[in-house]
Amino acid sequence: MDRGAALSVDRDTLIAAARTAAGQAYAPYSGFHVGAALGFSDGSLVTGSNVENASYGLTLCAETVAVGKAMSEGRRGALEAVAVIGGKAGAVGVGAPVTPCGRCRQVLTELAQLGGTDPLIWCAGEEEVLELRLSALLPHAFGPANLG
Repeated sequence: MDRGAALSVDRDTLIAAARTAAGQAYAPYSGFHVGAALGFSDGSLVTGSNVENASYGLTLCAETVAVGKAMSEGRRGALEAVAVIGGKAGAVGVGAPVTPCGRCRQVLTELAQLGGTDPLIWCAGEEEVLELRLSALLPHAFGPANLG
């Protein structure tokens, strides 16, 4: 993706979609709700929220849920931007920005590399939006090209 090109999705729209998704989180154990929104070059959005499990290791992060939804809809690449927001129930977005965990960075990288993009990642907090490229969050990433 041309780093100077205009995006097909608006930052505030994507953050608002992530905030709405966080409202759907199933987080009875931690009480920490996370929402993610993926923006694609055709202007479409796919969202996800975290889904906890009594067997904690089986918990799904919001970004992973969103990527799973996108892939199950046949999306392979064209990822332009991702918004992530999190916080305690009733206080999502309060405090410092939340960034994707390491697993989610890898899952996002797979989708991005399928389309040859380096999406913007917007991590929304109370007073700032941290803006990074996915490659800055996961430098020297392992991906599909490494297998063949």
